[in-house]
Amino acid sequence: MQKGVDCIGVSVIYFCHDGKGNILFAKRGKSCRDEQGKWDIGGGAVEFGDTIETTLKKEIAEEYCTDVLDYEFLGHRDVHREIDGKKTHWVTLDFKVLVDRAKVKNGEPHKLDFIEWVTMDTMPLPLHSQFPIFLEKYKDKLKN
Repeated sequence: MQKGVDCIGVSVIYFCHDGKGNILFAKRGKSCRDEQGKWDIGGGAVEFGDTIETTLKKEIAEEYCTDVLDYEFLGHRDVHREIDGKKTHWVTLDFKVLVDRAKVKNGEPHKLDFIEWVTMDTMPLPLHSQFPIFLEKYKDKLKN
């Protein structure tokens, strides 16, 4: 069974920041599940048996080679999309996460072409289709 297609997928989405107004973005590579070439904040599927907190910390360590210093649960989204003609359904658990900027590096160069620190005014394009929805829902909570 394929998560998000044959059954509802559950994922953690993380808005990583350094506490000084900078946000971490990654450009999705050819090995990503979808939206290759788009800039995104980061996320990963919850595996059976893992807790949400374990998934959050594990995914950030894998993608960005750093620890979670602090986090805030922002809320959830019920995401229905169509990718390559297939309907998908994910429930996302969205977080704002403080990380140590000095430790961050690309831990998944096979999936992520680039990582970059940006500000709310200098976000790279094109953005992942779900990021504007995330931004609109949580804009008041994302101020560092």
